[in-house]
This record gives sequence, structure tokens and C-alpha cells, in this order.
Amino acid sequence: MERIRPHTLSGFMELTPDKQLRFERMAEVLRSTYALYGFTPLDTPVIEAAEVLLAKGGGETEKQIYRFTKGDSDLALRFDLTVPLAKYVALNYGQLAFPFRRFQIGKVYRGERAQRGRFREFYQADIDVIGDGSLDIMNEAEIPSIIYRTFRSLGLERFVIRVNNRKILNGFYAMLGLTDKAGAIMRTVDKLDKIGAAKVRALLADECGVSPADADEILRFISIGGSNAEVLARLEDYRGRESVFDAGLDELATVIRYLSAFGVPETHFAADLTIARGLDYYTGTVYETVVTDHPEVGSVCSGGRYDDLAGYYTDKKLPGVGISIGLTRLFFVLDDQGLLNPELTLAPADALVIPMTDDLSAAVSLATALREAGVRTQLYAEKKKFKARMSYADRLSVPFAVIIGEDEIASGSASVKNMRTGEQVTVPAGDAAGVIKAGLSAFGSGRLIRG
Repeated sequence: MERIRPHTLSGFMELTPDKQLRFERMAEVLRSTYALYGFTPLDTPVIEAAEVLLAKGGGETEKQIYRFTKGDSDLALRFDLTVPLAKYVALNYGQLAFPFRRFQIGKVYRGERAQRGRFREFYQADIDVIGDGSLDIMNEAEIPSIIYRTFRSLGLERFVIRVNNRKILNGFYAMLGLTDKAGAIMRTVDKLDKIGAAKVRALLADECGVSPADADEILRFISIGGSNAEVLARLEDYRGRESVFDAGLDELATVIRYLSAFGVPETHFAADLTIARGLDYYTGTVYETVVTDHPEVGSVCSGGRYDDLAGYYTDKKLPGVGISIGLTRLFFVLDDQGLLNPELTLAPADALVIPMTDDLSAAVSLATALREAGVRTQLYAEKKKFKARMSYADRLSVPFAVIIGEDEIASGSASVKNMRTGEQVTVPAGDAAGVIKAGLSAFGSGRLIRG
């Protein structure tokens, strides 16, 4: 039989067990943080009818989507978690309480060119708030506070949440008489960090049909910078020329005003007019989050306000706001840059029970008792030498090895070894769980990302 060379497709990430445990810890931090804000978990199918996913797709989305047929069905893999959410809310409208707050962590698929730090299969971690008919601006102000708490809980300290409003941009382009080209212009401007101002200017002229004078005016406008107060003050100079612009400026000012009350220091958020988000369904506040020391990575968390994403599925108006963290990409960058905390001990079990007798009955009973006491326990049943058994415990980074031999069985005890300190104590078997639990506080503590 000819053997097939085992290999993983380009753009698909598989982790070693120790890294997978760290990835799961990261996901758990996100779940816990989202739950603090009253979001409920949700899952949607990985495969949907292509017409559902592409209802408001087109452009780059349609080029990247994995699409296939099964019998007479035209199917596709989800490319994000927001469009399936819109379908879900439209489908289950009568069973939901609004505003509907959900979080979802799941895999998505994009057939783009695989490159370092960018994947074709990857996890996204999303939160969204969906309103029924309307959704207060306060929800848009709360989202950055969730981003801030999430990243701080992970251990990240140096990051900036960049905030803008699409109405400001739409209103500005209306002032220039470029409303019909606004979407294309914003998708082009969204590439500024990647390709630079000169190439953006060229694309505005060549692909968007913008005059050189207007291109220069666009670049001057989006380069407005300074403190948040200074940016808002500069934008006030444009007030009164266009109603959509004025509405967007009021919304941006409201979001910025309430961020401090939500506990976000100004060092961690900034009004940034270059942020547009490439997807056309965003209609109000938009967000992008960058790791300060690694701007080359781009945004690791993005999103915004959308007023009619579900319009292709229902006649009800269901506005929403949400963000998405590229979890796989973020994990890759942190690992690649050596930012994952090496002192954080993660293991698949708290204790490894190592029997030293041929009859495993006592060891099985002890392992069962430990599990009933809430200690994650693995039983080592292989017929190996003692050194190999201890080596196995060490390779798994198991905090405690519980040794049970003839002497322990005779005395009704167990020998508990702290694998980090090397300290070993023999205690009554019924006390082993307490010893392990008392010692676990020193294991697995601390943040996933080192400061």
C-alpha cells in the first residue's frame, strides 16, 4: 500500500497540545468576559445556503467564499459570523428578547491567499447587540469597553481602539459630490495602513474616478489627528454643511464622551478618520484595534454599527452593533512574538495517578475519588518503568503525581508529589484531593500574555 505523506493544507493551523491548551485558555477568557456584559452564547451552522451568505456579499467576499454543490444544493462555508447572525435573528425573531445580545466563537473560511499570520480557516470571536426597530447609541459606546476589558484580561496592555463613524465619512464625501463613489472610496482608504498614502491616492484616481484635487482633500481630511478633543474640534469646522455628517459627528462625540465612564482610559482609544471598514453594511460607529508594538499585524479586533444587515431576510428593521476578534490570528502573533506567558502552567489534568502494582483496583478507586472531588485526574495504566511514568507526567506539565504502591495500599494512603517543587508527602488517601486543591493555586495562575 502506497503511503500518503501527512500534511496540513496551507492556511490551516494545527497546534501542538501545549499551544492548544493556551488557545483554549484565551477562548475561555473571551467567553467569561462576554458573559460579564450579559451576552448569551450562540452557534450557527458552518455550512449555509450560498444565497443566504451572499445576500449582501459580492466583491471581495464572493471571490473568497468557499462554494460547492451537493446534489441540487448550492452551498457555502460561512466567511464570517455576522451574516449568519442576521439570518438567525430574522428566522427566530418571535422567540428572541430585544435587544438581543449574543457572543459566538467559531471557525470561518476565506479562500484568500494564505500568508504569514493570515489563514483560510480561522476562529473568530464575535459579540453583537441587535435591536428591534432601533438601537441606542449607548450600545456603540459600550463595545470599546468590552474590547478593553477583554484584552486587559488576556494580559495585553499596549493596544489602541481606533474609532470612527461612517456617517462622518459619507457626509464628507457628499460635500465633495462623491456620494455615488463613497463605498469604493472607503474600501480604498481602508487600505491606507497597508499600502500608504501615495498608492491610495493613485487608486482613488484610477479605480474610483476621483479627481486629483478631491483625492488630496480626502487624504487631508482623514489625516486629521491629535487628541480626541482636538479631532472633534477640527471636525466641528465642517458642521452645518451636511446633515449626515452632523449626525455622525454627534454620535462620535457621544461614544468618546461615555468611554471614560465605561472605564476605558484615553490612552487606549483614539478617534481616527482613516478607519472605514471595507464592508458596506456598516452605517455608523466603526472600530479597529491594533497592538501598539506590532502595527504590522493590522487590526486584531474590528466591527461597527449596521442598520439593515437583516434586510435581505426580513422586512423588520433590526439594527445592530458588534465586533469580531480574529482569534487564530491574534494567537499566532502572540506566539510568534514570544508574548505568551511561559510561566503559566497549563495541563490536561491536575493530577496523574501512577499505580505501582499489577492490580490497579486501588488506583482506579483513588482516581475516581479525586474526580468526584473535582480534581481533573488521569490514570496511567501503561506497564512502564517508574522513570518513564514520571517523565510522562513531566511532559504533560501535570501539577501533581499521585503514587500508589503496595505500602500506600496497605496503609490506606497516597503519595502526592508536587511536580514543580519536587516536594512529596504521604497522606491518607481521602486527604489527597485536599492536598492537590490547596497546591493548585500556585499552578495556572496569572495572565496568558506576559506584560
